[in-house]
Amino acid sequence: MASPTLGEWLREEPFGLTLSAGFFGFYAHTGFALALEEAGLVPNRHSGSSAGALVSAFLAAGRAASALRPLLGDLRRDDFWDPSPGFGLLRGDRFRALLERELPSRDFSDCARPLAVSAFDVRALKTRVISEGLIAPAVHASCVFPGLFHPVMLEGRPHIDGGVLDRSGLAGMPDGGRVLYHHLSTRSRIRRHIPLLSLYPPRPDLVPVVLQGLPRSGPTRLEVGPAAMDAAYRSTRAALARTLPRAGAAVIA
Repeated sequence: MASPTLGEWLREEPFGLTLSAGFFGFYAHTGFALALEEAGLVPNRHSGSSAGALVSAFLAAGRAASALRPLLGDLRRDDFWDPSPGFGLLRGDRFRALLERELPSRDFSDCARPLAVSAFDVRALKTRVISEGLIAPAVHASCVFPGLFHPVMLEGRPHIDGGVLDRSGLAGMPDGGRVLYHHLSTRSRIRRHIPLLSLYPPRPDLVPVVLQGLPRSGPTRLEVGPAAMDAAYRSTRAALARTLPRAGAAVIA
C-alpha cells in the first residue's frame, strides 16, 4: 500500500497543531495556517511558544487564518514600539493592547478549541504551560524575546519567551493523538547545527514540517512579513501533497 500524502494523513484522524518559536515568525505561521484552512484541515487543539503562541492563540480563539493575514500584514512598528527603561527595550503596553483589542476571545475557556502556550518562569528557571485564565497576558509573556520586551509578571513572577526552553511549543500538547508541528528554522550558528530531532520530544504520531528559504522579518523589516506569509503558504500547499516520510522524519518543502 502506498504511503499517504501529508494532507491525506491529516484527514484520516483529528490532529493537534503546534507552532514553534521563531523571531517574528508569526508571518510564516500564518501562511502555514492559511494553507491548512484552505485545504479544509482544521486542528482540534493548539499549542505554541513565542511567535507560535501568538498565531495559535488567534486560531484557537476563533480568528480564521484568512482574517489574521491582513491584521499581521498591516502591522507597523508603531503598533508595538514603546521604548522604556527596564529589562528590555520595549515596555510591551502597545503589544498587550493590540492583543486585547484583536483576540476574538478574552479567556482560555472561551476559545473555540483548546489552547496552551509556553512561557519561561524566570525565577523557577523552567517552562510554564498556560492553558487557563486570560489569554492576552499569557501570549504577551510567551512573546517576550529577551532584550526586546520587558518581562511580564504573571501571578507575581516574571516570565519571558516560551522558546527559552520549549522552542517547539510542544510542552502544551497532550500525549496521544496526531500532531502536526510547524518548525521554524533558525540562522543561529549554534542551533542550525543541532539535529532537528533534538529540538522536540519524540512522539509516535508527530509529523514536523520545515519550510525552507522563507524571507526573514524583524522589527526593522516588517515589510518583509507579507512575502514570508505568501512563501509559507505556497510551501505548505506543496508539503500537503508530499508523501508522508518515515516515522520521525520531517516533511521538507
